[in-house]
Amino acid sequence: MQLLTFTVAGQTYAIESRRVVEVLPLVPARPIPHTPAYIRGIFTYRGRLVPLVDLGQRLATGPLAERLSTRVIVVEWLLAGREPQRLGLVAENVISICSTEDAEASLPSLDFHDTPFLGNILRIGGRTIQLIAVEQLLPSDISTGLFPEPAAKAP
Repeated sequence: MQLLTFTVAGQTYAIESRRVVEVLPLVPARPIPHTPAYIRGIFTYRGRLVPLVDLGQRLATGPLAERLSTRVIVVEWLLAGREPQRLGLVAENVISICSTEDAEASLPSLDFHDTPFLGNILRIGGRTIQLIAVEQLLPSDISTGLFPEPAAKAP
């Protein structure tokens, strides 16, 4: 499996590259009141409003520093029985593409109730990388709020 690696709070993480739609420079987001701190807001991507998740807030202890290397990773968000949606992830620095086949060592994902999005930990090319399960990043109540069911069309 191919992975896109990036850093958050000085640690290296990865997501499956097949889920990545595009990597953008940091974009301004409109805040959404009463959402968790890790929801930075929404931004316009190719004519659509897309939620933006601050991975510093979600994976570490605070918002990411806004540097020239800060990026938005636009990913495909899959909801059961629905069309794929877009979700933006703010990361400090997108590093590279690598393959799980090159892993020198692997530790299965740790089973913590509050962090189902944290996957396996791999050692690749001298770096320790933790996989992120994109579909688990948002709790169901938050994903339902950000991606409501489309209204049924009248007959």
